[in-house]
Amino acid sequence: MNAFRIFAVVAAGIGLAAGGFYWWAGIPSARVANSHQPSSAAADRPVLYYRDPSGAPAWSAAPQKDQQGRAFVPVYEDEAPSFDPPKPQAAAADRKILYYRNPMGLPDTSAVPKKDSMGMDYIPVYEGEDADDGVVVKLSLGKIQRSGVRTEPAELRQMVPPVRAVGAVAIDERRLTIVTLRADGYIEDLFVNTTGQPVREAEPLFRVYSPQIQQAQTDLIVAVGAMQRGSVGADAERSLNGAMQRLRNLAVPEWRIKEVRQTGANPRTIDWPAPAGGTVISKRVINGQRVVAGDELYRIADLSTVWVIADVAEADLAMVKPGSKAVVTFRAYKTHPVEGEVTLIYPEVKPETRTVRVRIEVPNPDGRLKADMYADVVFRAGADEGPVVTIPHSAVIDSGTQQVAFVAKGEGRFEPRSVKLGRRDNGYCEVLAGLSAGEEVVTTATFLIDAESNLRSALKAFAPPESSP
Repeated sequence: MNAFRIFAVVAAGIGLAAGGFYWWAGIPSARVANSHQPSSAAADRPVLYYRDPSGAPAWSAAPQKDQQGRAFVPVYEDEAPSFDPPKPQAAAADRKILYYRNPMGLPDTSAVPKKDSMGMDYIPVYEGEDADDGVVVKLSLGKIQRSGVRTEPAELRQMVPPVRAVGAVAIDERRLTIVTLRADGYIEDLFVNTTGQPVREAEPLFRVYSPQIQQAQTDLIVAVGAMQRGSVGADAERSLNGAMQRLRNLAVPEWRIKEVRQTGANPRTIDWPAPAGGTVISKRVINGQRVVAGDELYRIADLSTVWVIADVAEADLAMVKPGSKAVVTFRAYKTHPVEGEVTLIYPEVKPETRTVRVRIEVPNPDGRLKADMYADVVFRAGADEGPVVTIPHSAVIDSGTQQVAFVAKGEGRFEPRSVKLGRRDNGYCEVLAGLSAGEEVVTTATFLIDAESNLRSALKAFAPPESSP
Protein backbone atom coordinates (compact mmCIF):
# COMPACT_ATOMS: atom_id res chain seq x y z
CA MET A 1 0.00 0.00 0.00
CA ASN A 2 2.81 2.46 0.80
CA ALA A 3 4.49 1.70 -2.54
CA PHE A 4 1.22 2.32 -4.28
CA ARG A 5 0.91 5.76 -2.62
CA ILE A 6 4.45 6.73 -3.58
CA PHE A 7 3.79 5.75 -7.17
CA ALA A 8 0.58 7.79 -7.18
CA VAL A 9 2.31 10.89 -5.85
CA VAL A 10 5.11 10.63 -8.42
CA ALA A 11 2.63 10.14 -11.23
CA ALA A 12 0.62 13.14 -10.05
CA GLY A 13 3.76 15.30 -9.95
CA ILE A 14 4.62 14.28 -13.52
CA GLY A 15 1.14 15.09 -14.67
CA LEU A 16 1.19 18.50 -13.01
CA ALA A 17 4.61 19.28 -14.50
CA ALA A 18 3.18 18.54 -17.90
CA GLY A 19 0.54 21.16 -17.09
CA GLY A 20 -2.35 19.20 -18.55
CA PHE A 21 -5.32 16.90 -17.93
CA TYR A 22 -4.28 13.32 -17.35
CA TRP A 23 -5.76 9.96 -16.36
CA TRP A 24 -4.26 7.50 -13.99
CA ALA A 25 -5.93 4.16 -13.32
CA GLY A 26 -9.11 5.59 -14.85
CA ILE A 27 -9.28 8.48 -12.33
CA PRO A 28 -9.65 12.04 -13.71
CA SER A 29 -7.12 14.70 -12.72
CA ALA A 30 -9.78 16.60 -10.85
CA ARG A 31 -10.20 13.69 -8.50
CA VAL A 32 -6.46 13.48 -7.94
CA ALA A 33 -6.38 17.21 -7.21
CA ASN A 34 -9.22 16.80 -4.76
CA SER A 35 -7.24 14.16 -2.98
CA HIS A 36 -4.81 16.93 -1.96
CA GLN A 37 -7.41 18.84 0.00
CA PRO A 38 -6.22 19.40 3.57
CA SER A 39 -7.45 16.82 6.02
CA SER A 40 -7.98 17.22 9.70
CA ALA A 41 -4.53 15.75 10.28
CA ALA A 42 -2.94 18.41 8.10
CA ALA A 43 -4.82 21.29 9.69
CA ASP A 44 -1.92 21.95 12.03
CA ARG A 45 0.72 22.10 9.27
CA PRO A 46 1.64 25.66 8.14
CA VAL A 47 0.59 26.52 4.57
CA LEU A 48 3.16 28.44 2.52
CA TYR A 49 0.86 29.41 -0.37
CA TYR A 50 -1.77 27.95 -2.73
CA ARG A 51 -1.05 26.85 -6.30
CA ASP A 52 -3.22 26.38 -9.35
CA PRO A 53 -4.79 22.88 -9.39
CA SER A 54 -3.98 22.41 -13.10
CA GLY A 55 -0.29 23.20 -12.70
CA ALA A 56 -0.51 26.60 -14.43
CA PRO A 57 1.99 29.27 -13.24
CA ALA A 58 -0.37 30.91 -10.76
CA TRP A 59 -0.15 31.16 -6.99
CA SER A 60 -2.09 32.83 -4.21
CA ALA A 61 -1.38 33.78 -0.62
CA ALA A 62 -4.97 32.91 0.41
CA PRO A 63 -7.43 30.16 -0.59
CA GLN A 64 -9.16 30.82 -3.91
CA LYS A 65 -10.61 29.06 -6.97
CA ASP A 66 -9.68 29.03 -10.63
CA GLN A 67 -11.98 29.89 -13.52
CA GLN A 68 -13.47 26.35 -13.53
CA GLY A 69 -14.34 26.64 -9.86
CA ARG A 70 -11.61 24.31 -8.65
CA ALA A 71 -9.96 25.15 -5.36
CA PHE A 72 -6.25 26.05 -5.34
CA VAL A 73 -4.08 23.33 -3.83
CA PRO A 74 -2.31 24.23 -0.55
CA VAL A 75 1.45 23.81 -0.43
CA TYR A 76 2.77 23.01 3.04
CA GLU A 77 6.12 23.97 4.45
CA ASP A 78 7.44 20.42 4.43
CA GLU A 79 6.24 19.38 0.97
CA ALA A 80 7.01 22.29 -1.42
CA PRO A 81 7.76 20.68 -4.82
CA SER A 82 11.02 21.40 -6.63
CA PHE A 83 9.32 23.30 -9.45
CA ASP A 84 7.61 25.76 -7.09
CA PRO A 85 9.11 29.27 -6.55
CA PRO A 86 11.54 29.85 -3.69
CA LYS A 87 10.19 30.24 -0.22
CA PRO A 88 9.72 33.89 0.60
CA GLN A 89 10.55 33.19 4.23
CA ALA A 90 14.16 32.41 3.31
CA ALA A 91 14.71 35.92 1.95
CA ALA A 92 12.61 37.57 4.61
CA ALA A 93 14.97 36.36 7.28
CA ASP A 94 17.35 39.19 6.46
CA ARG A 95 15.36 41.78 4.48
CA LYS A 96 11.70 42.52 3.98
CA ILE A 97 10.32 41.78 0.51
CA LEU A 98 8.19 44.60 -0.85
CA TYR A 99 6.92 42.82 -3.98
CA TYR A 100 7.99 40.65 -6.91
CA ARG A 101 8.76 42.12 -10.34
CA ASN A 102 8.72 40.65 -13.83
CA PRO A 103 12.09 39.01 -14.69
CA MET A 104 11.95 40.46 -18.24
CA GLY A 105 11.55 44.05 -17.01
CA LEU A 106 7.87 44.32 -18.03
CA PRO A 107 5.61 46.63 -16.00
CA ASP A 108 4.08 43.77 -14.00
CA THR A 109 4.49 43.17 -10.28
CA SER A 110 3.01 40.76 -7.79
CA ALA A 111 2.61 40.72 -4.05
CA VAL A 112 3.27 36.95 -3.90
CA PRO A 113 5.75 34.62 -5.65
CA LYS A 114 4.84 34.10 -9.28
CA LYS A 115 6.08 32.80 -12.63
CA ASP A 116 5.75 34.47 -16.03
CA SER A 117 4.37 32.83 -19.17
CA MET A 118 7.74 31.19 -19.85
CA GLY A 119 8.01 29.71 -16.38
CA MET A 120 10.61 32.21 -15.10
CA ASP A 121 10.40 33.16 -11.42
CA TYR A 122 9.52 36.75 -10.57
CA ILE A 123 12.39 38.60 -8.89
CA PRO A 124 11.89 39.76 -5.28
CA VAL A 125 12.38 43.46 -4.55
CA TYR A 126 13.58 44.10 -1.03
CA GLU A 127 12.95 47.06 1.22
CA GLY A 128 15.32 49.94 0.40
CA GLU A 129 16.34 48.40 -2.92
CA ASP A 130 13.76 50.20 -5.03
CA ALA A 131 13.34 53.32 -2.93
CA ASP A 132 13.59 55.55 -6.00
CA ASP A 133 10.16 54.36 -7.22
CA GLY A 134 11.25 53.60 -10.74
CA VAL A 135 13.75 56.41 -11.09
CA VAL A 136 16.76 54.12 -10.86
CA VAL A 137 17.39 52.11 -14.04
CA LYS A 138 18.42 48.48 -13.55
CA LEU A 139 20.29 46.48 -16.18
CA SER A 140 21.48 42.91 -16.12
CA LEU A 141 25.20 42.19 -16.14
CA GLY A 142 24.94 40.64 -19.59
CA LYS A 143 23.23 43.70 -21.06
CA ILE A 144 25.84 45.97 -19.48
CA GLN A 145 28.66 43.95 -21.01
CA ARG A 146 27.02 43.71 -24.44
CA SER A 147 26.27 47.44 -24.65
CA GLY A 148 29.78 48.42 -23.52
CA VAL A 149 28.76 50.57 -20.55
CA ARG A 150 31.76 52.41 -19.09
CA THR A 151 31.95 54.69 -16.07
CA GLU A 152 34.36 57.36 -14.91
CA PRO A 153 34.47 59.25 -11.59
CA ALA A 154 33.77 62.97 -11.40
CA GLU A 155 37.15 64.55 -10.68
CA LEU A 156 38.56 67.87 -9.55
CA ARG A 157 40.29 69.50 -12.49
CA GLN A 158 41.43 73.01 -13.36
CA MET A 159 39.37 74.37 -16.22
CA VAL A 160 41.08 76.74 -18.66
CA PRO A 161 38.68 76.82 -21.62
CA PRO A 162 39.97 78.82 -24.60
CA VAL A 163 37.94 81.83 -25.68
CA ARG A 164 38.93 82.80 -29.21
CA ALA A 165 38.55 86.18 -30.86
CA VAL A 166 40.07 88.33 -33.58
CA GLY A 167 41.46 91.80 -33.09
CA ALA A 168 43.68 94.56 -34.40
CA VAL A 169 46.59 96.56 -33.04
CA ALA A 170 45.86 100.06 -31.81
CA ILE A 171 48.13 102.77 -30.42
CA ASP A 172 48.09 103.25 -26.68
CA GLU A 173 46.14 106.47 -26.22
CA ARG A 174 47.97 107.21 -22.97
CA ARG A 175 51.29 107.40 -24.84
CA LEU A 176 50.28 109.97 -27.46
CA THR A 177 51.74 113.50 -27.43
CA ILE A 178 50.74 116.46 -29.59
CA VAL A 179 53.27 119.23 -30.29
CA THR A 180 51.80 122.76 -30.43
CA LEU A 181 52.88 126.38 -29.80
CA ARG A 182 51.17 128.70 -27.33
CA ALA A 183 52.16 131.74 -29.32
CA ASP A 184 52.07 132.73 -32.97
CA GLY A 185 55.29 132.29 -34.87
CA TYR A 186 57.18 131.33 -38.00
CA ILE A 187 58.99 128.10 -38.73
CA GLU A 188 62.47 128.86 -39.97
CA ASP A 189 63.96 125.37 -40.01
CA LEU A 190 62.76 121.75 -39.57
CA PHE A 191 64.93 119.15 -37.89
CA VAL A 192 62.26 116.37 -37.96
CA ASN A 193 60.83 116.53 -41.44
CA THR A 194 59.26 113.07 -42.10
CA THR A 195 56.42 110.99 -40.70
CA GLY A 196 57.58 107.82 -38.93
CA GLN A 197 60.86 109.37 -37.84
CA PRO A 198 61.83 108.36 -34.29
CA VAL A 199 62.64 111.15 -31.86
CA ARG A 200 63.98 111.35 -28.34
CA GLU A 201 62.65 113.48 -25.54
CA ALA A 202 64.10 117.07 -25.63
CA GLU A 203 65.46 116.52 -29.16
CA PRO A 204 64.96 119.71 -31.32
CA LEU A 205 62.04 119.43 -33.72
CA PHE A 206 62.12 122.84 -35.46
CA ARG A 207 63.45 126.40 -35.12
CA VAL A 208 60.79 129.07 -34.59
CA TYR A 209 60.62 132.84 -34.34
CA SER A 210 57.82 134.21 -32.15
CA PRO A 211 57.34 137.92 -31.34
CA GLN A 212 55.42 137.06 -28.14
CA ILE A 213 58.29 134.96 -26.86
CA GLN A 214 60.70 137.76 -27.76
CA GLN A 215 58.65 140.24 -25.72
CA ALA A 216 58.51 137.90 -22.68
CA GLN A 217 62.29 137.45 -22.83
CA THR A 218 62.74 141.23 -22.92
CA ASP A 219 60.58 141.60 -19.80
CA LEU A 220 62.73 139.05 -18.01
CA ILE A 221 65.94 140.87 -18.98
CA VAL A 222 64.52 144.16 -17.63
CA ALA A 223 63.48 142.56 -14.32
CA VAL A 224 66.89 140.96 -13.89
CA GLY A 225 68.60 144.27 -14.64
CA ALA A 226 66.52 146.07 -12.04
CA MET A 227 67.54 143.51 -9.44
CA GLN A 228 71.19 143.90 -10.37
CA ARG A 229 71.03 147.68 -10.02
CA GLY A 230 70.13 147.33 -6.39
CA SER A 231 66.39 147.59 -6.63
CA VAL A 232 65.09 145.39 -3.83
CA GLY A 233 61.73 144.89 -2.30
CA ALA A 234 58.53 143.06 -2.94
CA ASP A 235 57.80 144.87 -6.21
CA ALA A 236 61.15 143.96 -7.78
CA GLU A 237 60.76 140.34 -6.72
CA ARG A 238 57.24 140.21 -8.14
CA SER A 239 58.43 141.68 -11.44
CA LEU A 240 61.15 139.07 -11.79
CA ASN A 241 58.85 136.19 -10.93
CA GLY A 242 56.16 137.53 -13.24
CA ALA A 243 58.54 137.72 -16.21
CA MET A 244 59.71 134.17 -15.64
CA GLN A 245 56.12 132.95 -15.27
CA ARG A 246 55.09 134.51 -18.60
CA LEU A 247 57.80 132.52 -20.36
CA ARG A 248 56.68 129.34 -18.63
CA ASN A 249 53.10 130.05 -19.69
CA LEU A 250 54.31 130.13 -23.29
CA ALA A 251 55.90 126.66 -22.73
CA VAL A 252 59.40 128.05 -23.15
CA PRO A 253 61.78 125.41 -21.78
CA GLU A 254 63.54 126.03 -18.49
CA TRP A 255 66.99 125.93 -20.04
CA ARG A 256 66.10 128.98 -22.22
CA ILE A 257 64.73 130.92 -19.22
CA LYS A 258 67.92 130.20 -17.26
CA GLU A 259 70.05 131.21 -20.25
CA VAL A 260 68.29 134.59 -20.66
CA ARG A 261 68.44 135.31 -16.95
CA GLN A 262 72.15 134.55 -16.66
CA THR A 263 73.44 136.09 -19.91
CA GLY A 264 70.95 138.91 -20.41
CA ALA A 265 70.82 138.03 -24.12
CA ASN A 266 67.57 137.94 -26.10
CA PRO A 267 67.90 135.28 -28.83
CA ARG A 268 65.63 135.87 -31.81
CA THR A 269 64.72 132.21 -32.41
CA ILE A 270 64.43 129.10 -30.28
CA ASP A 271 64.99 125.43 -31.15
CA TRP A 272 61.75 123.84 -29.97
CA PRO A 273 62.35 120.54 -28.11
CA ALA A 274 60.27 117.35 -28.34
CA PRO A 275 58.08 117.05 -25.23
CA ALA A 276 58.27 113.20 -25.32
CA GLY A 277 60.11 110.44 -27.12
CA GLY A 278 58.55 108.09 -29.61
CA THR A 279 57.67 107.89 -33.29
CA VAL A 280 56.22 110.74 -35.35
CA ILE A 281 52.91 109.40 -36.64
CA SER A 282 51.60 112.75 -37.91
CA LYS A 283 53.43 115.83 -39.26
CA ARG A 284 51.47 118.97 -40.22
CA VAL A 285 54.17 121.58 -40.52
CA ILE A 286 56.59 122.58 -43.29
CA ASN A 287 59.58 124.87 -43.44
CA GLY A 288 58.69 128.60 -43.53
CA GLN A 289 55.10 128.07 -42.39
CA ARG A 290 53.35 130.58 -40.17
CA VAL A 291 51.77 128.85 -37.23
CA VAL A 292 49.03 130.04 -34.91
CA ALA A 293 48.86 129.28 -31.22
CA GLY A 294 47.17 125.93 -30.69
CA ASP A 295 47.86 124.43 -34.12
CA GLU A 296 48.86 120.76 -34.10
CA LEU A 297 52.33 120.51 -35.58
CA TYR A 298 53.37 116.93 -34.73
CA ARG A 299 51.82 113.86 -33.15
CA ILE A 300 54.27 111.58 -31.39
CA ALA A 301 53.41 108.07 -30.14
CA ASP A 302 55.37 105.90 -27.77
CA LEU A 303 55.03 102.41 -29.32
CA SER A 304 56.91 100.47 -26.64
CA THR A 305 53.48 99.21 -25.53
CA VAL A 306 50.46 98.84 -27.81
CA TRP A 307 46.85 97.77 -27.49
CA VAL A 308 45.06 94.89 -29.18
CA ILE A 309 41.34 95.53 -29.49
CA ALA A 310 39.61 92.13 -29.74
CA ASP A 311 35.96 91.50 -30.61
CA VAL A 312 34.64 88.89 -28.15
CA ALA A 313 31.31 87.17 -28.76
CA GLU A 314 28.57 88.16 -26.35
CA ALA A 315 28.11 84.52 -25.27
CA ASP A 316 31.78 84.26 -24.20
CA LEU A 317 31.97 87.57 -22.37
CA ALA A 318 31.34 86.04 -18.93
CA MET A 319 34.64 84.11 -19.14
CA VAL A 320 36.74 87.21 -19.86
CA LYS A 321 37.60 89.54 -16.99
CA PRO A 322 40.01 92.45 -16.46
CA GLY A 323 43.34 90.96 -15.48
CA SER A 324 42.82 87.76 -17.51
CA LYS A 325 45.78 86.55 -19.55
CA ALA A 326 45.59 86.35 -23.32
CA VAL A 327 47.88 84.86 -25.96
CA VAL A 328 48.02 87.06 -29.06
CA THR A 329 49.31 85.70 -32.35
CA PHE A 330 49.89 88.29 -35.05
CA ARG A 331 49.35 87.14 -38.60
CA ALA A 332 52.61 88.74 -39.64
CA TYR A 333 54.52 86.80 -36.95
CA LYS A 334 52.65 83.52 -36.56
CA THR A 335 55.56 81.74 -34.91
CA HIS A 336 56.03 84.39 -32.22
CA PRO A 337 52.92 84.64 -30.01
CA VAL A 338 52.89 87.35 -27.36
CA GLU A 339 51.22 87.21 -23.96
CA GLY A 340 49.16 90.20 -22.89
CA GLU A 341 46.72 91.20 -20.17
CA VAL A 342 43.13 92.38 -20.38
CA THR A 343 42.96 95.95 -19.09
CA LEU A 344 39.46 97.02 -20.11
CA ILE A 345 36.13 95.64 -21.36
CA TYR A 346 34.34 98.38 -23.25
CA PRO A 347 30.84 99.22 -21.98
CA GLU A 348 28.91 98.77 -25.24
CA VAL A 349 27.93 95.89 -27.53
CA LYS A 350 28.14 96.20 -31.30
CA PRO A 351 24.56 95.60 -32.49
CA GLU A 352 25.68 94.44 -35.95
CA THR A 353 27.94 91.62 -34.75
CA ARG A 354 26.80 91.14 -31.10
CA THR A 355 30.40 91.41 -29.95
CA VAL A 356 32.12 93.41 -27.23
CA ARG A 357 35.47 95.12 -27.61
CA VAL A 358 38.12 93.97 -25.15
CA ARG A 359 41.39 95.86 -24.74
CA ILE A 360 44.60 93.89 -24.24
CA GLU A 361 47.90 95.52 -23.38
CA VAL A 362 50.83 93.95 -25.23
CA PRO A 363 54.55 94.84 -24.97
CA ASN A 364 56.29 95.99 -28.15
CA PRO A 365 59.94 96.60 -27.22
CA ASP A 366 61.34 96.16 -30.73
CA GLY A 367 58.61 98.18 -32.42
CA ARG A 368 57.65 95.45 -34.88
CA LEU A 369 53.93 95.69 -34.08
CA LYS A 370 52.19 98.21 -36.31
CA ALA A 371 48.85 99.93 -35.92
CA ASP A 372 45.85 98.10 -37.45
CA MET A 373 47.79 94.83 -37.70
CA TYR A 374 45.47 91.78 -37.48
CA ALA A 375 45.80 89.37 -34.55
CA ASP A 376 44.25 86.13 -33.30
CA VAL A 377 43.53 86.17 -29.58
CA VAL A 378 43.04 83.25 -27.19
CA PHE A 379 41.92 84.16 -23.68
CA ARG A 380 42.98 81.82 -20.88
CA ALA A 381 39.75 82.04 -18.90
CA GLY A 382 40.00 80.70 -15.34
CA ALA A 383 43.79 80.24 -15.37
CA ASP A 384 44.03 81.84 -11.91
CA GLU A 385 41.14 79.84 -10.38
CA GLY A 386 41.25 76.60 -8.41
CA PRO A 387 40.16 73.12 -9.53
CA VAL A 388 36.46 72.38 -10.03
CA VAL A 389 34.34 69.20 -10.35
CA THR A 390 34.34 67.96 -13.96
CA ILE A 391 32.86 65.08 -15.98
CA PRO A 392 33.45 64.03 -19.61
CA HIS A 393 31.29 65.51 -22.38
CA SER A 394 30.08 62.02 -23.27
CA ALA A 395 28.51 61.61 -19.82
CA VAL A 396 25.97 64.37 -20.44
CA ILE A 397 22.65 64.00 -22.25
CA ASP A 398 21.61 67.52 -23.26
CA SER A 399 18.00 68.03 -24.29
CA GLY A 400 18.47 71.74 -24.78
CA THR A 401 16.59 72.68 -21.63
CA GLN A 402 18.02 70.09 -19.24
CA GLN A 403 21.33 68.29 -18.81
CA VAL A 404 21.29 64.78 -17.31
CA ALA A 405 24.08 62.42 -16.24
CA PHE A 406 23.63 58.79 -15.11
CA VAL A 407 25.28 57.95 -11.79
CA ALA A 408 26.33 54.33 -11.27
CA LYS A 409 24.89 53.02 -7.98
CA GLY A 410 26.38 49.51 -8.23
CA GLU A 411 24.87 46.10 -9.06
CA GLY A 412 23.67 47.30 -12.46
CA ARG A 413 21.69 50.25 -11.05
CA PHE A 414 21.94 53.72 -12.64
CA GLU A 415 20.34 56.91 -11.37
CA PRO A 416 19.58 59.82 -13.74
CA ARG A 417 20.83 63.04 -12.15
CA SER A 418 20.04 66.55 -13.37
CA VAL A 419 23.25 68.61 -13.47
CA LYS A 420 24.09 72.26 -14.02
CA LEU A 421 27.09 72.76 -16.28
CA GLY A 422 29.56 75.60 -16.65
CA ARG A 423 32.71 75.90 -18.72
CA ARG A 424 33.91 73.28 -21.19
CA ASP A 425 37.50 72.45 -22.00
CA ASN A 426 39.44 69.57 -23.53
CA GLY A 427 36.54 67.11 -23.54
CA TYR A 428 35.33 67.88 -20.00
CA CYS A 429 32.49 69.95 -18.52
CA GLU A 430 32.48 71.90 -15.29
CA VAL A 431 29.70 70.73 -12.94
CA LEU A 432 28.23 73.62 -10.96
CA ALA A 433 25.52 71.56 -9.22
CA GLY A 434 24.17 68.02 -9.15
CA LEU A 435 27.34 65.96 -8.66
CA SER A 436 30.20 65.76 -6.22
CA ALA A 437 33.77 64.60 -6.75
CA GLY A 438 34.17 60.83 -6.72
CA GLU A 439 30.72 59.84 -7.97
CA GLU A 440 30.83 57.40 -10.90
CA VAL A 441 29.06 58.59 -14.06
CA VAL A 442 28.32 56.63 -17.23
CA THR A 443 30.49 57.79 -20.13
CA THR A 444 29.48 55.32 -22.86
CA ALA A 445 26.09 53.85 -23.82
CA THR A 446 24.34 56.72 -22.05
CA PHE A 447 21.64 56.86 -24.71
CA LEU A 448 20.90 53.16 -24.21
CA ILE A 449 20.33 53.69 -20.47
CA ASP A 450 18.32 56.83 -21.18
CA ALA A 451 16.10 54.90 -23.61
CA GLU A 452 15.64 52.13 -21.03
CA SER A 453 14.64 54.70 -18.42
CA ASN A 454 12.14 56.41 -20.72
CA LEU A 455 10.64 53.09 -21.81
CA ARG A 456 10.11 51.87 -18.26
CA SER A 457 8.60 55.19 -17.22
CA ALA A 458 6.16 55.07 -20.14
CA LEU A 459 5.15 51.46 -19.48
CA LYS A 460 4.62 52.07 -15.77
CA ALA A 461 2.32 54.95 -16.61
CA PHE A 462 0.05 52.54 -18.53
CA ALA A 463 0.34 49.53 -16.21
CA PRO A 464 0.50 50.33 -12.48
CA PRO A 465 1.55 47.56 -10.07
CA GLU A 466 -1.24 45.19 -9.16
CA SER A 467 -2.46 45.28 -5.58
CA SER A 468 -2.19 42.34 -3.24
CA PRO A 469 -5.31 40.13 -2.95
